[in-house]
Amino acid sequence: MELIPDLDWNIVVFHIRDLLYAYILALPIGWDRERHERSAGLRTFPLVAVAACAYMLVGLQVLDSSGAEARVMEGIITGIGFIGGGAILKNVVKGESYVSGTATAASLWLTGAIGISVATGRLEIALVLSVITFFTLRLVKSAKMLKGPERKTPD
Repeated sequence: MELIPDLDWNIVVFHIRDLLYAYILALPIGWDRERHERSAGLRTFPLVAVAACAYMLVGLQVLDSSGAEARVMEGIITGIGFIGGGAILKNVVKGESYVSGTATAASLWLTGAIGISVATGRLEIALVLSVITFFTLRLVKSAKMLKGPERKTPD
């Protein structure tokens, strides 16, 4: 085993490009969550996208069958689901309980899909996912806002 393997610099450049795409496409989502002081924000979302992209790139590079690549994708999706689960909180206000963090959790999960899309060469899907998520978080107001003054900070 060589300490320094021979690198195909064309592949290295393409992988760096893909990781940067994943990072950049996740930034607006992270910025929105950070702006609203959610449990995950500007650092978490790009890291999730880059990690998902990196795991998928490695899987595509070293595995021989599409079945194995599908299992890598399945593992990424499941793992990000666990990360998102950590963003969901049960809160109690004035004796009434409610759940927050579901939009952040869903956004984290979707950010993983951005990374996977970039890694599999589907940049158009990644771009659309990024735009849809950002605009949904920015423009679509939750019905929770209409329920009363104690719930002015929906997720």
